[in-house]
Order: sequence, then structure tokens, then C-alpha cells
Amino acid sequence: QVQLVESGGGLVQPGGSLRLSCTASGFPLRYYTLGWFRQAPGKEREPVSCISSTDDSTYYIDSVKGRFTISRDNAKNTVYLQMNSLKPEDTAVYSCAADSLSSLQTMCGSSPYIGASAFWGQGTQVTVPS
Repeated sequence: QVQLVESGGGLVQPGGSLRLSCTASGFPLRYYTLGWFRQAPGKEREPVSCISSTDDSTYYIDSVKGRFTISRDNAKNTVYLQMNSLKPEDTAVYSCAADSLSSLQTMCGSSPYIGASAFWGQGTQVTVPS
């Protein structure tokens, strides 16, 4: 069965840390551009961070630069998002996506990413109370 499963979300106090994991089954992540997206209540989904399949180059939205780190472990077929110094505005459902047809620029670029060709996880809730 082809699927992505996220884990690691939860409730954390401001300034705390969480590490999200997204593990694939049924296909090898090494050939896919990978991304973490989030959607807060009443807001559109936004890309948080992406990592290339070719050279592991990365992208981060400005609001998480210096706080979040994306990484991939192809041996474990898993992509991670280490989130430090969490803020209330980081509260959202976080989802991972894997796309073999899109580049880093497409997945995390300025234009909205639809992801019709991607595999998506079910999402994991991250809550940082104010």
C-alpha cells in the first residue's frame, strides 16, 4: 500500500521543540521532492519547507528560517521536520508531501502548489498555546 504517515505532533509550550516524521511505504522517497505544509484554521495551506531529491537543497518560508530544519533519511524512507523555538503562530495541521514530478521551486515556490501528482500524508496537529 502506497502511503505517507506523519507522526510527532502535539501540544508544546512556546519556545519548545517538536520533531515531525513522515515515513513512506510502498515507494522510495529518494526519488521524490519532499515538502512539509501547514494549514491553520481559517487560512490557506502554505509550504513550510521543502527538500530536493537531487542535491538535498532546501527551502524555508521566512517565518521559520533559523528555527526549523528539514532532513531526509533515505535508508529509513523518512523525512523529518525539526521545529525549535516554537511560537503560537506555528499552530496548524502539518502535512508532508512527496512529488516525483515537481521541483523544489515548484513545490515551495511563490505560486500555489496544488500537488495533484503528489502523495500526501494525513496530517498531524501541532499546537503552541499563546
